[in-house]
Amino acid sequence: MPYTPAADRYDDRSDHWFRRCGTSGLKLPSLSLGCWHNFGDAGTDSKGLPEAELHANAQAMLFAAFDHGITHFDLANNYGPAPGSAELRVGRILKEDFAGHREELIVSTKAGYLMWPGPYGEWGSRKYLLASLDQSLGRLGLDCVDLFYSHRFDPDTPLEETLGALDHAVRSGKAIYVGISSYSAQQTRDALRICARDGLVKPIIHQPNYSMLDRWIEPDLLDAAGDLGLGVIPFCPLAQGLLTDRYLDAIPVDSRAKTSDFLPESRIDNTLRARLNVLNDIAKTRGQSLAQLALSWVLRDPRVTSALIGASRPSQIIDNVAAADQTVFDDAELEEIEAALR
Repeated sequence: MPYTPAADRYDDRSDHWFRRCGTSGLKLPSLSLGCWHNFGDAGTDSKGLPEAELHANAQAMLFAAFDHGITHFDLANNYGPAPGSAELRVGRILKEDFAGHREELIVSTKAGYLMWPGPYGEWGSRKYLLASLDQSLGRLGLDCVDLFYSHRFDPDTPLEETLGALDHAVRSGKAIYVGISSYSAQQTRDALRICARDGLVKPIIHQPNYSMLDRWIEPDLLDAAGDLGLGVIPFCPLAQGLLTDRYLDAIPVDSRAKTSDFLPESRIDNTLRARLNVLNDIAKTRGQSLAQLALSWVLRDPRVTSALIGASRPSQIIDNVAAADQTVFDDAELEEIEAALR
């Protein structure tokens, strides 16, 4: 049966839900859906689902997201597993299920990590970035993405070359906006200075890792983004699921810590578990789950445009949406959280 989006997907969302991306004209939803995991090939995802079930779950997650006002789907060339497979799957769903709604969506992709053998298959050269963008567009079945990122800073390629490739992506009509990911504060300032000097299309957004458990952007990157008019969209705001109720007592056998190389089981020790339980108690006093608290905390800063969530099932997306309604913290709550994180 064809998918029909919820008629009320934008109701009561204009004031608090959509946030301006820095000083650009683009607005993003408070939560964006990342397609890093659970959108790849059958037989390679962590749950081992058969293809039909895997595809149906991916559809259901995108439908649930859009029905609840999440208009931004975030990808990269290497997302899957295997690399490229997430773009293929999302591209298929866009074509088959979102016909007539493409203009309501922000579809983003990135290039920077290894995609093919040889010296031209990763990092930030013009050769790699533009070849990768063409491949991503082919997998997605699109003529243009809304947002194209340099996925990581390349220490061996002149920043002028990387930024020139992003500029070309926009001027050639293959991307509407561009962004950067995981650049340091100084690299970010250098990038915007070069764009101003050379008349290049400037990035409008920075995508860093940021959560209660990883606060590296606070000393200087948030200030740099604010000064330069960049939006910030943190990835892993739930610390790969640590900031949920899954690890409060033990490590579930089907959890990412048991099934993925990205979250080592050794990280979850008694000290971390005690910290998570204190945070969970704070969340309860606010009428929130631990995941909702973690997302609200990230969104408390006005320089943060959107929090980039991942999910393995639609219910997680629906539960997380409520976090955008409670992004105000009083001083006592912030002090409690700081004490728990020490």
